[in-house]
Amino acid sequence: MDLTLPLEAEALIPHRLPMRLVDRLVEIDGKNGSIEADIKADCPLVSEDGMLEDIALTELIAQAYAMIKGYNDLRSSEPVRQGFLVGIKKLTREASVASGDTLRIDIRTIAELGDLAIAVGEIWRDEQKLAHGEIKVWIN
Repeated sequence: MDLTLPLEAEALIPHRLPMRLVDRLVEIDGKNGSIEADIKADCPLVSEDGMLEDIALTELIAQAYAMIKGYNDLRSSEPVRQGFLVGIKKLTREASVASGDTLRIDIRTIAELGDLAIAVGEIWRDEQKLAHGEIKVWIN
């Protein structure tokens, strides 16, 4: 498989529309990277007034982490493994997200302990930080 960036999400994670919230892996540096997400009006987590539900912020970070993990699995010639979100710590929303926004999710992996990983994510719209938080993921 060609691993040239940008790389579409469906090559790296099992999520499919309408529950796939991330779109492209645009930067990778080992276990860290940046992912883009185009927030569409028909997303099931966008309210009738066009705003992304806050719970989706956690899912954006989790799916962005999964893309980095999937990329590294493929790069190591391993099958892409599934991950399960098992914890959220200190998720802070600083501004709302609306349909039509293109977001950048920056992920930094801070620990891997066997099958458990801890990552910090920041969600940006242009130069405005919208949210940040820490997730714990179990890799199967």
